[in-house]
This record gives sequence, C-alpha cells and structure tokens, in this order.
Amino acid sequence: MTARVKVAMFGSSLVSAYWNGAATYYRGIIRALDRCGFDVTFFEPDAYQRQQHRDIADPHWARVVVYPATQDGMEAALEQARDADVVVKASGVGVFDEELEAEVPLLKRATNTIVFWDVDAPATLERMRENAGDPFHAEVRRYDLVLTYGGGPPVIDGYQRFGARQCVPIYNALDPETHFPADPDPRFCGTLGFLGNRLPDREARVREFFLNPAAQLPDLRFVMGGSGWERDVALSANVCNVGHVYTHEHNAFNCSTLAVLNVNRDSMARTGYSPPTRVFEAAGAGACLVCDAWDGLAEFLEPGREVLRVSSGEEVVALLLGLTPDTARRIGDRARRRVLAEHTYNNRAREVQRLLLDELAVGATFARRGKEQASASL
Repeated sequence: MTARVKVAMFGSSLVSAYWNGAATYYRGIIRALDRCGFDVTFFEPDAYQRQQHRDIADPHWARVVVYPATQDGMEAALEQARDADVVVKASGVGVFDEELEAEVPLLKRATNTIVFWDVDAPATLERMRENAGDPFHAEVRRYDLVLTYGGGPPVIDGYQRFGARQCVPIYNALDPETHFPADPDPRFCGTLGFLGNRLPDREARVREFFLNPAAQLPDLRFVMGGSGWERDVALSANVCNVGHVYTHEHNAFNCSTLAVLNVNRDSMARTGYSPPTRVFEAAGAGACLVCDAWDGLAEFLEPGREVLRVSSGEEVVALLLGLTPDTARRIGDRARRRVLAEHTYNNRAREVQRLLLDELAVGATFARRGKEQASASL
C-alpha cells in the first residue's frame, strides 16, 4: 500500500469563514486531497475572533492546529511542520505573513517540497509591481512551486517574471457534498441576492452592480449578506441587510432569490480568470448566477446560457426587469450540470496530486543520486 503524503499548510483558517473568504476553497481542496492520499495538517493562528465564529468542528479529513498569534506561537507551529513531505504557506494568513514567507523555505530538505499557495494572486502581483522593496521579491524564488487560487495566463506570466520556478492556477470549484439545491428561506427571499464581505477593493463595484440597481428598482427586494455592510452604508429601503451568513446557510441563500449576483474584487476583475468560490457555490445550488464581466468567464460557464454576464448597473436593471422564473431556473440547471461535470474539487485535487507527486519524485531522485555519488567516492 502506498504511504500517504504528509502536508503541513499555513493558512488563515479552515474551521471559520469569518472574514475569511478562502475558507470554502481550503475545505474543498483539502477534503478532496484527503481522498487522494494526502494527510493535511492545517496550521491557523488564533486571530480576528475566527475561533469564536467557527462554521465547522475540526473535520475528520484534516488535522487542525490553532496556534497563538505570537512570534513564539508561529515558531512552535513551524517546528511541528518540519517533518512534512510538503509544506505550504498560503497567502493572507493575516498574522506574521512576511515572517512565514521567509521561514517556510528554510524547512526545505532534499526530499520534501515547499509550496506558496496564493489565494489572492492579482493583489500579490500588484503589490510586488508597485514596491520594489517588497520582501517577497527575494522569497518567491525559494519555493519549489507556486499554486494560485486563479488568475490564468496573466498570473502565470507575472509570477514567472518575478522568478517563480513554476506557477500553476488551481481554480475554485464545487464541493457537491457542501453546496447543493436547498429549500428557500424566508429571510433571504427576494429578486437579487449578493453575498460578500465589505472590502475596500470591492465596495465601489458592489455599489455599481447591486446598490445602485436596487435604488432604481424600489418595488423589488434585494438581499445583501456579508460582514461590514452594517456600518456607514446608505441602503435603499428595499435592500435587506442580513449580515454575516454562515456557510451552512449559503445553499438557502442561493436558492431564495430569483438570481444571485457575483461581484469580483477590483484586482481580480482586471486580471481575469479568477472565479471566486461564490460562483461555484451558486451554480452548485442551481441558482441563476449574474456575474460582472471579466476575461476568462467563458472558460468556466457559458455567458447567456449558464450565467448572465453584465458590464454595468444599467445592465443589471434591464436584466432583472426581463428575467422570468422559468428562464432563471433553466440557467441555474445548466450551470449546475456544467460544474458537476467539469469543476468539482475532485477535479482540482487530482491536478494538485499530480503536481506534488511529480515534485516529490524529482526530489527523491536527486537525493538518491547524491547518496550514490557519496558512496562511490568512499
């Protein structure tokens, strides 16, 4: 029987989606990797009240280590990760990111693989382009492999220009065991739903594609979920702000409105090829998805048939005035069939499996040759 591969991963949080949009992505990938023969230990700092807002208990498909958000806590976690076959530093841990990016490559041995997994690659690359003194300029070359949450050709080219040995996008996807059609919930019922935390590089686009159309369509009910929108945001009377929506409520949220809106963050929209988790969650629930336009969307869902693409708030208004329940249902059904066929986390995990096993095989070959040469010289 083939031995299971031990992975140590440093990320924001696996057990809490509170101010942590990457949680669904981590869960889908790691659950599927478990089925592929990987034992993942996920190291997350006790920060930002995430442990007080858990969505799930510690899962059976991963070991979770919550460490104190201190220098000593970080160093103790790194020591625990030392013997792993694969050590992963994800972007956006939120605590000691620069230190972890420098320390994780120091765990390199001849027989292990060191990975940087960027869950916000467009923003990382913009930051590096704008700051020649960013410490990650020196660190990126020390990783065996860079995996990204998305980004396609622009992100691959960007990382290669900064010296990455290999960069491969591992896109968001659907976990059919987590996201699926559900009964509507009266709290979330309306014409258009939007779910996303308030972030500086998203807010203007949310106003354009969601809040402005709501103000123009006072007879329709708009439902807004996510953290941060309760402060200093002028909402028209027909916008229902439901606040933070826990992950176990996402299916009901996606199935309770005529359509569900996705709005990308500025950098992801400019870069393209970066479908967020919300796209696959909504499609997996059979929702009629309305998505802001970005390059590469057609690689995942066919505009006009499996997703409704809009380029402005005016287009959102026109779309909602003409959208019928029958049309919305057909679009949602087609999207669900497409993602189940091509865009599940099992698909993504098989790609990660191939990449990591190839890297480990190369390391094992070099280690073996080194031993043979040392023996021959005796």
